[in-house]
Amino acid sequence: MNNYIETNRLNWDDRAELHATDTTGRYQIAKVLAGGSSLHALEESEIGDVTAKDIVHLQCHIGLDTLSLKHLGAASVTGLDFSPVAIAAGREFAATAGTDATFVEASVYDAAAALGHRTYDMVFVTWGAIHWLPDIFHWAKVVSSLLRPGGKLYLLDGHPQMFQHEAMDGRLSLAHRWRTPHDAPLLFEETHTYTGDTRPLTHKRMYEWFHPLSDIVNALLKAGLALDFFNEHEVLTWRHYPGMVETGEDQFELGPELPRMPLSFSIGARKAVWTIRAE
Repeated sequence: MNNYIETNRLNWDDRAELHATDTTGRYQIAKVLAGGSSLHALEESEIGDVTAKDIVHLQCHIGLDTLSLKHLGAASVTGLDFSPVAIAAGREFAATAGTDATFVEASVYDAAAALGHRTYDMVFVTWGAIHWLPDIFHWAKVVSSLLRPGGKLYLLDGHPQMFQHEAMDGRLSLAHRWRTPHDAPLLFEETHTYTGDTRPLTHKRMYEWFHPLSDIVNALLKAGLALDFFNEHEVLTWRHYPGMVETGEDQFELGPELPRMPLSFSIGARKAVWTIRAE
């Protein structure tokens, strides 16, 4: 398992280096460094008011959304990622922007210890995060451990139905099983990152695990969280298939020749304020 994760880390080190010097504008670096936000309207509408909240951003990548949460009024923000290149970029961006933010290098599975067993008002996880993780139930336990009573998780990610399909001859065809075994991840190779940057990746290999929605929801319930909402969306923030149509700032939909299907989903969940102990 460690070899899979290490391979992914090397791939994300490459991506972090490219994204931190983004030539495409996808990451809105200048906007964030000027005190603005890189969050999309979708995220902002669903997370609600973050004023005075302590927020931890898991798998934060280069930290621009982390800084954005602070710019939107959070009391404190902490970003955590397993890539040292990404964490270095986040720290540099924070220093340049003059934004008070903490960045911690660690596996998401080690987050509780790496963060000193601190708890937060919100755990924030978005866009291309959980399909890199072999064990969604372990992840949910980590999320629960980081939340204060009444604290909230916001999860927004690619839809597992979308990940199952690949574009073939102008059509979307079912290509992958709906649940990936822990010990048999899917191997992919990509020469370039998803932003459209023409600079090649050095480490092209990556491993992924697709998790059914039922596993994701049940993992959160088993970890002691209650659902506030579950939504499905027809948008993504990357061009997952050839021919996807850009409909807004860093937002893509399927072209009119393809049938509609959910491309992403979001979950709001809350940790109970109190629990009933069985006698």
